[in-house]
Amino acid sequence: MTLFHFFNCAILTFGPHAVYYSATPLSEYDTIGTSIRTGVVYLVTALVKLVCLATFLKVSESDTFDPYQELLKALIGFVDVAGIYFALTQLTHRNISQNHKFQAVGLGWAFADAVLHRLAPLWVGARGLEFTWDYILQGLEANANLVLSISLASLSSLMWLRKNKPKTLIPIIYACAGILATMPSITSYMRRGLEWQFPKVVGFELFTSLAMAFVSWQLFSACQRPSN
Repeated sequence: MTLFHFFNCAILTFGPHAVYYSATPLSEYDTIGTSIRTGVVYLVTALVKLVCLATFLKVSESDTFDPYQELLKALIGFVDVAGIYFALTQLTHRNISQNHKFQAVGLGWAFADAVLHRLAPLWVGARGLEFTWDYILQGLEANANLVLSISLASLSSLMWLRKNKPKTLIPIIYACAGILATMPSITSYMRRGLEWQFPKVVGFELFTSLAMAFVSWQLFSACQRPSN
């Protein structure tokens, strides 16, 4: 029963990444190499963030919300944007369009995040004798992060790769990218500042991911239309 629960949670956590790759043209264009290289970039970015957090943040003795500490975390979180920028502009993408490039980068970014932050807790905890919903909720959170990562990659591609975008949309694109980059701090505030329970936070992340995916899709479509 414990292994069955582990496999269910693992499929919920990592399965959507494989489904997305297989169900979209990414598999037809063989973009797995781009996703793997993006995963490596994510690991380097995570190491840089870890060093910054250890250098600039003090260890808090309580679990209360500290606005100053969270502001620093939010600023350090923009290292992710720099990592996605590098993955989009500096990695070699073999014969794939901008539409497929940002999807491959977002997919690799989200999968590396899921492996780094959720594989070990799943392996240790989901095989326990006592059933808990926490790992199912973590799987749903990984799904939300997949959508948020692809949305951030699409907005990043509009910021840096799309030259002829409508000027009226530029502030909206940057604002949405800023919201996505600071999502960890937003959810941290909900957990520690507003004292939301984990299921409520995951529900917010799922709703936000769908909303931001819709907005990103609309912005990307608007920028794809030929200008008059």
